[in-house]
Amino acid sequence: MKRTLKATLALSVISAMFSTASFAYEKSIYGNDDRVELFSATPKISELADSVVSFWSSAKVQYDSASNTFSLKTVNFGDAYKLCAGEKFREQPMGAFCSGSLVGDDLIMTAGHCITDQAKCDDTKIVFGFALKDPNGEATTKMGQEAVYSCKKIITRFLGSEPGSANPEGQRLGPDYALIQLDRKVTGHKPLAINRGQNLKKGAKMMVIGHPVGLPLKIAASASIRDASPKGYFVADLDTFGGNSGSPVFNSSTNLIEGILVRGDEDFKSTPDGCTTVATYPQNGGRGEDVTKVSVLESFIPKPGKESESAEIISRDVQAVIEIPEGQEDFNRRFEANFQ
Repeated sequence: MKRTLKATLALSVISAMFSTASFAYEKSIYGNDDRVELFSATPKISELADSVVSFWSSAKVQYDSASNTFSLKTVNFGDAYKLCAGEKFREQPMGAFCSGSLVGDDLIMTAGHCITDQAKCDDTKIVFGFALKDPNGEATTKMGQEAVYSCKKIITRFLGSEPGSANPEGQRLGPDYALIQLDRKVTGHKPLAINRGQNLKKGAKMMVIGHPVGLPLKIAASASIRDASPKGYFVADLDTFGGNSGSPVFNSSTNLIEGILVRGDEDFKSTPDGCTTVATYPQNGGRGEDVTKVSVLESFIPKPGKESESAEIISRDVQAVIEIPEGQEDFNRRFEANFQ
């Protein structure tokens, strides 16, 4: 039985970058690596990606009062992970620790293990537009105030086990989600639509948009559902990594959000040459990637055209955090002690 909480790289490799345990939730490549840049996307997919965000520790988002802009503090992906020559995106900047999606005027949906408590919320910046928008350009790491928001409060959060599961591993796995309120309403980006009539089937085609390993935004399609039977999540062969945690997973046919990417298989493997390579599996191999079903939190998300409902939702002030999966609490303490 595989555990989903594992650290495959030496702590020293990434200790300079991350102060969250989100990277312990491994993800992987299945079949061909389908991740592409924003500039390669169709207009419709670009519109969806425009409302996907990256999460940053506050210290890594630096404000310049002279120019009234923010700069993102990043490191080189290849250097940080000691990647082998020729690895995809090797020379790109990285720095985000999770992903999320705009689902209300001031509401962001993400994974529960990304924003663990109010202190983490207070120390997090939510950034729109960290992406490569031109094939001949570089990732956007400097942006105006309209692209950077603060986490104001947690509206609801859950990180728990799958109820009634007959298999031992399933009893430790379940929904993993958080809905957070920003410090102000978002301008220039539209809330994304979720599937409110969810009826997931094995083989349905899926697409994920987010920030694998904290890189500039990537889009990965050509995936499908392997198992839709768990009550709180489904399993798909999505090409994702740590940093994709919280990414919206879309139905490729409808472009509606079906869920939140939360955990999966091993990210990287060491080679005999002493460098690191991406963990790759056959399209139907590995354990697959787990996606929290959007149906488990849809009641907290306002319907399109009824954003005023968000005030009622926020007034509920619900924060459910129960039954932390085996080993996670101790892992979080050790991880954060090394990385803060």
